Amino acid sequence: MVQKNINIKNKRAKFEYELLDTYVAGIVLAGTEIKSIREGKASISQSFCEFNDRGELFVINMQVDEYSHASHFNHRPKAERKLLMNRGELKKLRKEVTTSGHTIVPLRLFINDRGLAKMKVALAKGKKLYDKRETIKDRDNKRNLARIKKSFNN
Repeated sequence: MVQKNINIKNKRAKFEYELLDTYVAGIVLAGTEIKSIREGKASISQSFCEFNDRGELFVINMQVDEYSHASHFNHRPKAERKLLMNRGELKKLRKEVTTSGHTIVPLRLFINDRGLAKMKVALAKGKKLYDKRETIKDRDNKRNLARIKKSFNN
């Protein structure tokens, strides 16, 4: 079986948040969920991460479409899914979230070389409206500069 490269990104995360630190976490999935992800039928654009009362990290609002070839044992598309990380990393993240009011956002959902589903999450701080305007301005300036350089070289 030839496995195509699955790389589902959260494009809004870099625009909405200032990313402070990134981590790679495993995900607890059911059989039909991993099959749907391998088909590329997942979305993390509206999702976020939260700790439960036992100190476990869950990704909330992650959309994994139902598997097309499954019977009535299919999964729920927007179920909470547990993230697997080292205890030290979880303690550090929980401390940051509770003390400084940061949030944890998923950046990318991918399948590693061993065939396991992984999620890249980031500790993030929300941007204010003027920060977002600054980001748009910087992006436009870079685009114009690249256009000028290209025309100058030709």
